Amino acid sequence: MSGHRPPAADSADSATDVVRWAAFSCVLVPVVLVWYGSSLAGAAGTALGLAAVTAVCRVLLRQSERGAARLLAEEHAPHRGRRHRTGTGSHRGGRHTGGNSPVA
Repeated sequence: MSGHRPPAADSADSATDVVRWAAFSCVLVPVVLVWYGSSLAGAAGTALGLAAVTAVCRVLLRQSERGAARLLAEEHAPHRGRRHRTGTGSHRGGRHTGGNSPVA
């Protein structure tokens, strides 16, 4: 299939498509409202409301894409070795006093 894209490209393109359709509706809805007899002020208010919702959705989509890309990058990052782990108690190495030490 020549039109097949990797999943990451599909999600970015689908987000762009959603924003494009939303922008198109910001123009189309007020035109239809005026065509069917709504006031010009009402149609302008509707256009502003749709534009605000579109802008917020675009910001949220971009933020979600960045978060997904960050998670994907963390999944593919190489794992750190045994010595780089953090922990508490006896797993951290060093000398431990008290507890089960034999008394001389």
